[in-house]
Amino acid sequence: MRILHTSDWHIGATLKGQSRMPEQYEVFRELVEITRRERPDLIVVAGDLFETAAPSAAAQKLLVRTLSALRETGADVVAVAGNHDHGAAIDALRGWADAAGITLRGTIGTATDHLVTGRTAEGETWRCAALPFVSQRYAVRATELFSLTAAETGQSYTDHLRRLVAALSASFTPDSVNLVTGHLTVVGGKVGGGEREAHTVADYAVPATIFPPTTHYVALGHLHRRQKVTGGCPIHYSGGPIAVDFGEESYTPGVLIVDVTASTPAQVRHVPLTEAVPLRTLRGTLAELREADPPPNAWLRVYIKEKSRAGLREEVQELFPRALAIQIDPGMVETRSGERRTSRIGRTPRQLFGDYLEERGVADDAVTRLFDHLYDRVSTVASAEEEVA
Repeated sequence: MRILHTSDWHIGATLKGQSRMPEQYEVFRELVEITRRERPDLIVVAGDLFETAAPSAAAQKLLVRTLSALRETGADVVAVAGNHDHGAAIDALRGWADAAGITLRGTIGTATDHLVTGRTAEGETWRCAALPFVSQRYAVRATELFSLTAAETGQSYTDHLRRLVAALSASFTPDSVNLVTGHLTVVGGKVGGGEREAHTVADYAVPATIFPPTTHYVALGHLHRRQKVTGGCPIHYSGGPIAVDFGEESYTPGVLIVDVTASTPAQVRHVPLTEAVPLRTLRGTLAELREADPPPNAWLRVYIKEKSRAGLREEVQELFPRALAIQIDPGMVETRSGERRTSRIGRTPRQLFGDYLEERGVADDAVTRLFDHLYDRVSTVASAEEEVA
């Protein structure tokens, strides 16, 4: 059978206040064209369908339109929620999805609800364990479908995820193609730059051993860098269809095409999405920048290697109308004591907190873990409040 693996769509994303929706329409149109050309039997979308837990009407329309178009190619479609999605809101679309023949899973239910089965036109049977994102806060609740002892309830996030994957894959058979899809961080995976850091730190990282060796392919989302993770079975992150911020500008957006049978190993290849708008960072003096030749359609971040003066930003903006961020190069910024410092612009809350601890001479992993835990809780509550509003 043939599988098309994609993830981290982040529909409705913005970059420095610039909406990405126009390019997302073009990218998803290309995705449908690739699907028609490659003719996969199954399409797997491994989470982060939306950029926020409260997507706009236009973002929801694009999701429904894209999933419908993919299903109309004749392929089966399985999609799970990610940490940027509101799982309950994704589940609210299941009535439409079921009627359209699309498998959509937003939150954890029973084990049988998350084991999706099918058969290709050539008669190859497949089974897919579909695991939406599970936060630490809800990991125990997700495993309430088991009879847990008090000691088991207090186990780690990894233990709970291992138990979930084991339950979902318990009915894998040697005569079918066995698949797992999920939105999570696996130890050994490299972050891309645009992920929500509170959900990629060590407490959220699970070992590759949670996936049984009977699995033919693990289709993951969450880490935006396309990569293979070493494990007892093929484990891949597909990367997203667009670079969501400048930390991902070196990546080539695309999808993975997987050819596999019950008796042969998975063969994986990358198919680029050429409609994705490139991101580029430019550095130099004003004279050097005048010689730069970025792609004409690229979104730009410009670092100027000159001292700040009136009118400098306007001169650079005139040179590069598509520059979304213009600032003095961090190497030109000095503290009052004359020591050079790194600009805080673009750094994550965890990185800023780490800078604060370093400045205070604090080196305590427990403090960092507590910050990660509190930031995760605040982010979850904020997402819920946005959804209610």
